[in-house]
Amino acid sequence: MANLSKWLFCFLVSTTVIVAAVGREISDGEEARREADRVTNLPGQPQVRFQHYAGYVKLGPQNQRALFYWFFEAKEDASQKPLVLWLNGGPGCSSIAYGAAQELGPFLVRGNGTQLILNEYSWNKAANMLFLEAPVGVGFSYTNNSEDLYKLGDKVTADDSHTFLINWFKRFPNFKSHDFYIAGESYAGHYVPQLAELIYERNKGATKSSYINLKGFMDLVHRLPSGYDPCTEDYAEKFFNREDVQKALHANVTKLSYPYTPCSNAIRKWNDSAETILPIIQKLLNAGLRIWIYSGDTDGRVPVTSTRYSIKKMGLKVNEEWRAWFHKSQVAGWVETYERGLVLATIRGAGHQVPVFAPQQSLSLFSHFLSAKTLPASSRF
Repeated sequence: MANLSKWLFCFLVSTTVIVAAVGREISDGEEARREADRVTNLPGQPQVRFQHYAGYVKLGPQNQRALFYWFFEAKEDASQKPLVLWLNGGPGCSSIAYGAAQELGPFLVRGNGTQLILNEYSWNKAANMLFLEAPVGVGFSYTNNSEDLYKLGDKVTADDSHTFLINWFKRFPNFKSHDFYIAGESYAGHYVPQLAELIYERNKGATKSSYINLKGFMDLVHRLPSGYDPCTEDYAEKFFNREDVQKALHANVTKLSYPYTPCSNAIRKWNDSAETILPIIQKLLNAGLRIWIYSGDTDGRVPVTSTRYSIKKMGLKVNEEWRAWFHKSQVAGWVETYERGLVLATIRGAGHQVPVFAPQQSLSLFSHFLSAKTLPASSRF
């Protein structure tokens, strides 16, 4: 896997959305849809002070295809915090069943799918978090044309995700002026840079309402930790198949012919998958984007040594050699910084799903990325 071909590492992509005069830009129809998407009676939900929304965003005027999202406002000062889109990989795996419900969302599913617990280290402590199930056929996202399930691939996923974002911002215009980031894990090592590249290219001919001021990205890479509950995936599957949960989340409105699964059994074919995304990373670095890559240092699928070898093939100058970075007086991992803003960071003792078994360290890494601050080089931090 020396060429970072399939699962790569994890990216966080930072962008800033530029718009003029949000004001009453939202249409009455979209305002009604936004309010209809507000989640108010999720079974088992602990009491919280932040708002969250879930529902569908249509991808075209025919209304035959729609992507499902779950959006959590930041725990505090949501109007001042950035917005982050989280994508899981697969291809075909759900960002909601994994990222939101098992890893970094504010509610984690427990009790064989009957219980929600608060995640003390949820990433919505640092940002407004948007979880997307893409492409169609994943999770609750649907198409009314079964032939679409044979046409999926990297290109369709990027294109549909971009369309989703443009339409989602029409429903939530107050977030258009926020810094916007993309984060992902595993095969999202394709999704994240490909979506970033598409935003970059479409910005060239974009209107004010669809222009995204792309600035950079960061992404993650799977071995389950000691103490990890191997049944959390089953819990999530059972939870999202509950009718009362689906009703609360405004999900499964078309009554899908198949049950909800964390990784889709509905996708029939994957038509294109780039052998390497290194050229995209190089292109976006040259465009001035800030890019961070992070990886668990015990990952057996995509070892850190392989990732370092791949980055070395880009021929970038090393600005700062490998050094330890710290969290709460403990070594949290290692970091190396390259020219033009590329950062590679590891998380000590972690594998693929870093937020599952290194929640404090992953939140610290995420927060430093959002603020563009250097990871602490001293145990005093």
